[in-house]
Amino acid sequence: MTAKIGATAAIKALKGWTSAEGDRDAIFKRYKFADFKSAFAFMSAAALKAEQMDHHPEWFNVYNKVEVTLTTHDADGVTQKDLELAGFMDQLAARLS
Repeated sequence: MTAKIGATAAIKALKGWTSAEGDRDAIFKRYKFADFKSAFAFMSAAALKAEQMDHHPEWFNVYNKVEVTLTTHDADGVTQKDLELAGFMDQLAARLS
């Protein structure tokens, strides 16, 4: 099992992420792209990274927007895995914007 670092610590280390709504230990970010093609490219590349990490996001997409919630379910909170995947997603989104 991966050790929890918590949403508060993760948010301090990341840009634009917030605590997820509700009383769970999770982080949230909303990305906005130029169009659906860019949003889908983001989700496709992020999905490949997530599969490689065996760490999968909770996400929602409508047209050019992608909402992402990250938490490590088997740790019942935010871990280094979430921090790593969030950083990857931020770099990917910057390249696609």
